[in-house]
Amino acid sequence: MIDLNPAELQRYARHLAMPEFGLAAQRKLKAARVLCIGAGGLGSPISMYLAAAGVGGLGLVDPDVVEVSNLQRQLLFGQSDVGRPKLEAARDRLLDINPHLEVTLYPEFFTAANAREIAVDYDVIIDGTDNFPTRYLSNDVAVWLRKPNVYGSILRFEGQASVFAPHLGGPCYRCMSPTPPKPGLVPSCAEGGVLGVLPGLIGTLQALEAIKLITGIGEPLIGKLLHVDTLSLRFRTFNLRRDPDCPVCGDQPTITEPIDYQGFCGMTPPTVPTLSVQDLHTKRRNGDPHFLLDVREPDEYATAQISGSTLIPLGELATRTAEIPRELPVLVHCKLGGRSAKAVATLQDLGFTNVWNVAGGITAWSREIDTAVPTY
Repeated sequence: MIDLNPAELQRYARHLAMPEFGLAAQRKLKAARVLCIGAGGLGSPISMYLAAAGVGGLGLVDPDVVEVSNLQRQLLFGQSDVGRPKLEAARDRLLDINPHLEVTLYPEFFTAANAREIAVDYDVIIDGTDNFPTRYLSNDVAVWLRKPNVYGSILRFEGQASVFAPHLGGPCYRCMSPTPPKPGLVPSCAEGGVLGVLPGLIGTLQALEAIKLITGIGEPLIGKLLHVDTLSLRFRTFNLRRDPDCPVCGDQPTITEPIDYQGFCGMTPPTVPTLSVQDLHTKRRNGDPHFLLDVREPDEYATAQISGSTLIPLGELATRTAEIPRELPVLVHCKLGGRSAKAVATLQDLGFTNVWNVAGGITAWSREIDTAVPTY
């Protein structure tokens, strides 16, 4: 039996005072190991509240470094952490919250190649990611390993949460979303923005669901989807049903091992001519004639721009080709390189022959060429 030492008994006194919770539930928390995929907007409240609650082991997966634009919502980090690997900063903060916590770091992407190996030793998987390929991957691995998957997603002013656990009688993520949205239809938080307090709200709910699953108290969101609209402060709950024909958790599953999740979600970038930000810098420095096309949104352009660029958002590109000179090389950039690759492919289909994607976009430009250009 897992025992609590005197320091832990003092730390968790408010838990122990609740007869519905008490020592038995606190022991279950200490014995539990939780994997949190992502240490960003959702991962911050998830990890901090689980650490404070007394979860014994916490695994964190995230390859990124702390950026200034993270600080608006990722309260796991502070100004002094900017430039540090996220997981190193997260470990220091979590151990300061609770020194009895065991933190395991995975400073890498959660991929089809490593997902099962990372997740196998954990009791609960929490999805704190912001992209569809990883959501489908974390779901599938959780189903195969018979682990509950605590789901959350956020965008702008709205968020949602659920618990996917077919082995406990509920549906999986694929039952709710059999097919991913078309690429570009749902923007990422980086592209569409997010109200800073929203991930705190949804991530806290995810931490709550994990605690309920581990301790056996309350009624987890199995078979239910909670939707939150922060502008009206409206909470709505929708019932979800398991799909007997689901390819992963259905009666006759057809997907029993990892697939190409990027390809499944249509996010494999088209193969197009590419140049680096260093190449772009050389062309500008040498005065080589070119047309620099920015395909981001107007608010992004207002936040940060490369001087001399022309803004035509990707969604307007096909109707505004008359504004793009055909006699010059067209160099296209966005924030990271994904939208601009699509723009290059679109322009090629429209007859442009000398068009190039700027790899890494304005983010790479800011980091490698001109640090005066803000990152966001």
